[in-house]
Amino acid sequence: MRKRNTESLGEVLKQYFEENPFFRRKIAESRAVSGWKQLLGNMINSYTTNIYLRNNVLYVSLSSPALRAELQMAKDRLIAKLNEHAGMTVVNDIIFR
Repeated sequence: MRKRNTESLGEVLKQYFEENPFFRRKIAESRAVSGWKQLLGNMINSYTTNIYLRNNVLYVSLSSPALRAELQMAKDRLIAKLNEHAGMTVVNDIIFR
């Protein structure tokens, strides 16, 4: 006999992750880090040697001092774009190295 209230596995997982704030935040943090390449493009990503998020601070290692200075001036806009891409506020600051 078949149950009538069946749902797809994808729907069940989506519902589970939306209801659990820990997983929702971790997914948003992952989106913010992966969004660096998507939002800034391949040229800037080619100068990015390392990127990670810890305690709401995004650490970005760059191989170009000139690019580091340019991105430092646009830090507030970058934070807003990354948080928008993530779907929630997960980046409060960016430190360029």
